[in-house]
Amino acid sequence: MRIYSLNQFLSIGLLLVLFLVIPTESVKSYLFKKCDESSFCHRNRFFANSIKSLGDSNYKPIYKIDPDSFDIDIIRSSFKGDIIKTLNDGQTEVVLPFEVNILKDNNIRLRIDELNRINGKIQVDNNRLTKRRFNEAYKYAFKDNGNVELLDKDVELKFEKFDDRLELTYGKNLENCLKIFYYPFKLVTYLDDKEVAVINDRNFLNVEHWRQRQENDTLNLSPEETDFNLFHDSFKDSKNDKLPFGPESIGLDVSLLQIDTVFGLAEHSSMNLQLKDTSETDPYRLFNVDIFEYETESQFPMYGSIPFIMGVREDYSVGVFWVNGADTWVDVNKIYDGDDVNEQRQQQQQQVLSSKKEKKTSTHWMSENGIIDLVIMVGKTPSEVNSKYGLVTGFTKLPALFSLGYHQCRWNYNDEEDVLNVHQNFDIYNISYDTIWLDVEYTDSKRYFTWKDQLFSDPIGMVNTLDETGRNLVVIIDPHIKADYFLSEEIEKRGIGIANSDNEKCYHGHCWPGESVWIDTFNPKAREYWITLFKNSTTGNNFIGSASNIHIWNDMSEPSIFNGPETSAPKDLVHYGGWEHRSIHNIYGLTFHEATYEALQLRFANENKRPFILTRSFYSGSQRTVAMWTGDNRSKWEFLKLSIPMNLNQGIVNFPFSGSDVGGFFGNPSKDLLTRWYQTGIFYPFFRAHAHIDSRRREPWLIGEPYTSIIRDLIDLRYKLLPVLYTAFYENSINGLPIMKPVFYEHPENPETYSIDDEFFLSDSGLLAKPIVEENCVQTDIYFPDDEIYYNFFDYSDHIQDGPKRYTIDKVSLETLPLFIKGGNILTTKERHRRSTRLMKYDPYTLTVALDKENNFAKGKLYIDDGETFNHESSNDYLIAQFEYSNNQLKSSIFTKDNSNQPLVQSLNTIKIEKIKIIGSKLKYKSKKAKVSQDGKEWEVDLIDNSDHYVVRNPGVVVGKQWIITPVV
Repeated sequence: MRIYSLNQFLSIGLLLVLFLVIPTESVKSYLFKKCDESSFCHRNRFFANSIKSLGDSNYKPIYKIDPDSFDIDIIRSSFKGDIIKTLNDGQTEVVLPFEVNILKDNNIRLRIDELNRINGKIQVDNNRLTKRRFNEAYKYAFKDNGNVELLDKDVELKFEKFDDRLELTYGKNLENCLKIFYYPFKLVTYLDDKEVAVINDRNFLNVEHWRQRQENDTLNLSPEETDFNLFHDSFKDSKNDKLPFGPESIGLDVSLLQIDTVFGLAEHSSMNLQLKDTSETDPYRLFNVDIFEYETESQFPMYGSIPFIMGVREDYSVGVFWVNGADTWVDVNKIYDGDDVNEQRQQQQQQVLSSKKEKKTSTHWMSENGIIDLVIMVGKTPSEVNSKYGLVTGFTKLPALFSLGYHQCRWNYNDEEDVLNVHQNFDIYNISYDTIWLDVEYTDSKRYFTWKDQLFSDPIGMVNTLDETGRNLVVIIDPHIKADYFLSEEIEKRGIGIANSDNEKCYHGHCWPGESVWIDTFNPKAREYWITLFKNSTTGNNFIGSASNIHIWNDMSEPSIFNGPETSAPKDLVHYGGWEHRSIHNIYGLTFHEATYEALQLRFANENKRPFILTRSFYSGSQRTVAMWTGDNRSKWEFLKLSIPMNLNQGIVNFPFSGSDVGGFFGNPSKDLLTRWYQTGIFYPFFRAHAHIDSRRREPWLIGEPYTSIIRDLIDLRYKLLPVLYTAFYENSINGLPIMKPVFYEHPENPETYSIDDEFFLSDSGLLAKPIVEENCVQTDIYFPDDEIYYNFFDYSDHIQDGPKRYTIDKVSLETLPLFIKGGNILTTKERHRRSTRLMKYDPYTLTVALDKENNFAKGKLYIDDGETFNHESSNDYLIAQFEYSNNQLKSSIFTKDNSNQPLVQSLNTIKIEKIKIIGSKLKYKSKKAKVSQDGKEWEVDLIDNSDHYVVRNPGVVVGKQWIITPVV
C-alpha cells in the first residue's frame, strides 16, 4: 500500500491528498536526503575524505587506547578499557569507554560509548530525554532480549599483552586471533594466521562527543572536521528538528581483506546482488521509509534496514553487523593496491584487478547517534557466517505451513460477496490457494479493529466459510490510529502513544485515516494494551470473534507519516524511556510487529497455533517472528527481474521469509509478464499476488487461456514442492541457510558464481531454478557451477558436466521454466492436487532420486511436523527422515528425538510413500522387481522402466519408520 509525504496536507486539504496518491512514474527523490544534505553523513564523509587526502604519513590519528585502563575478564571473555579522543587544542581529552567480547562461535563484539553521556554530565533542555547515548539496539536485534551467549567454557582463550597491542587467541584449535593496537586504535582479526578484517583500518573512527551549543570558533574542531549543520537541520521538512543533543554521530570503517565481493545491506533495490562501489555515488542508506514506486537502481532508503554485510572469497567469508537503529549510511569502497576504485573503473578493469594480490573492501559505517556496537563473524563459508549471525540475532521460526501456500490479495476486495466469490472461483477453476487478504478498505473509515458494516455485515460467517476448506483470511492493521474513536482515545488517555518533543501529549500527524496518533510499542504498557485488542472473544469490541484462521498484515510501520519529514516521523519525537525517535527509528517497525505477534500468540494459546504476520518495515531480528515483502513494486519486466536479487539478498541477511508482489503492485501487467511472474513467484518463500486499487482485476482465471492453465500448473507445482520448501525452512530455523540460496553458497570456491543473481538453488534440495524474466524471450541459458550431472526437472533429460559451464536452452516458450535437479539429491514431494495445505496433511509422498554422475549416490532429507502448532518445540512432535541411495540400495533413516508416542509422529505410521522415481544417466536395472523391507517384514514390488527413469510404484512403506528398497540385480 502506498503513501506520500506532503507538507501541504493541512493547508491544502483532502482533495490534494487524493490527487497526490495517484501513481506517477518514479520516486519523488526531492523528498529524501542525499548524503550531502544529511548533516551527519556530510560531516563523516568530509572527515574520511580529509584523512584520505592527507595520506597515512601526514595524518595524525586522534584516537588511542589508554593501556592503564585495561580490565581483562577471562570468565566473560571480555576486555575493557578507555579510548582517548584528543581534541584540536592538543590538551582536551574525551574519554570513550570500550569493551571487546568474544561471543559464542568466535564472534567478536566491539562497543564504544561516551563517558560524559554515561555519567549524565551534559546539559539538555528537555528533561524528559535520557542523557546517555542510546545503547539498547542489541536488545531488539539480538535473540532472547539481548542475552548474547559468551564464548563456550571449553573453548580456549589466551590474552597476551605487548607494548603496542593486546592479542587474544581463541577457538577450539586456537585458530582465531584478535590483535588490539593502542595507537592508532585498530582491531585486526585473523583466521588460521591470515588477516581477514580490520576495524578502523583507515582511521575513520569518529565519535562526535557532546558539546554545548555555541559559536563554532569555540567548538575545538579539528582541520578534518566541518561545522556543517552541527546544531540545526537545513533540509526542507526537517528544519523544525530541535536537535537537543547537537552533533552526536558516530562513524567507523571496517576493511575486509583480500575480498572485493560483498553482499547485504537489505533493503535496497539493485539489479545486481553484489554491493557496488560508492566512491562516486551516495552511500547506501538504511532508514526505514515509505518510498513511492522505488527505482530499480538506487541507493535510496527503503522500507526495512538490516545493517549487515557479508564479504566472500574462495576460502573464507566475513560478516559485519552494525548494531544501530538510527539513520545510517554505509560507504562501500573497493580498493586495489591502495587506490579507491570507482564503479566505472572497476567495470573496465575487473579482470585485471581481481587478479591482484592486494585488494580489500572498505566499509564506512555512519549513524546519526547511539553507541558503536559492532559484531564481526568469520567463517570458512557463507553458510557458516549465516549460522554465526543467527546465533546472535536468532533464526526464523518455523512458519505455519499454510503461509507457504499461495496468497491472493489486492487493494481491495470490496465486500463479503466479493471475497466469497473469489474464494469459490479458486475451486471452480481447480486452483489451489490458502489465504485471501483484505486491505484497508474493509474498515469503518480506516479505523482499525472495526468493519465497514454495510459491506462486511457478517465477517465471522465469512471467515468460517473460508475455514471449511482450510483457507485463511489476513487483514491489515497499521500503527497509525485515527484520532476520533475509542482506540486513539485510549492511547492518549493511557499515555502510550509516541509523544511530541515539547510536551508529553501524543504526536498527531496524517496517514490513511487523516489525523492520526501512533502507538508507541517500545512501551510495555502499549504492548499490554495492544494484546487486548486481539482477544479471543465474541463479545465486546473484539472484531474477529474466536476464529483461528485469521492473521495480520502490519503495513506502514516505518512509520509512514504523510506530513512528516521524508514521509516519516520527526526525529525529535519522544518514545518510552526518554529516547528520541532519531535513536530508534529503524527499530520501530520491529517493535510493532513483535507486539502483534505476541497478541496473536496469546489469542491462539488454547489451540497452540502459530501466528502469521506480514510486515513491510523491519530490522535485524524481525526474522524471528514475521515474513516481509519488498513493497510497492511496478508491473514492469525490470521489476520482475529485480525481485530475484532482492529476495536472494534477504536470505543473505538471515531474513529469508520474503517475497515480492506477483504481477507488480502498480500498473497492469501484460499476460506474458503476469505468467512469467508466477513462474518466478512460486519460488519466493512468501508467495502472494497483489495489486493496487486502480489496477485491473487479475485473479488467475481472468487472464484467459492458455495463461490460466499455465498459472494453475505453476501454483500446483508450488504445492507439490511444499515438503521441500518446509524442510528448507526447518534447516533455516537451525542454521540460517537461505531458502532461495545464491549459487555462490553452493560453490564459494568458484568465483564465477559471485556475479550470478538470476538463478538460485532451493536451499540444500539440489533444485536449481533460473526463471525467465525477459520479455519475448526465445533463448536463455543457465550456469551449472560444477562438474556434477543436472537433470531437467520436467523430462529428466540430463546434462553431464566436465566442469562449470553455461547451458543454452533453445526454443523457449511461455511454458518454459528452467528448473533442474542436481545429481546426488533426493526430493520429497506430494503429487495429489488439493485445494489447500490443510487438506494435504495426510497425503502420501513421492520420492525423486536423482543419482550422481556415477549412478551410485544420492541423499535427501524430509522434515515433518503438524504444520500448525508449537508442538515441535514443546514436545518434540516432529520427524526427520533422511534418505540415501548407495551401492544399489535406497534406505530411509528416521530421527524422532524420543517422541514416538507424540500425535504427529504416530500419524506418520499410516502415511505412505506412494511412488519412488529413480533417475540416472543411462541407468539400467536387469530385473523388474525390487525388494522392500520395513518393520521386520519383506516383500517384492514392481520396478517399472519408463525409458528415462525407473518407478517403484506403491512400495507399501510408511514414512514414519525406517525402510530399505533394493532393486533385484
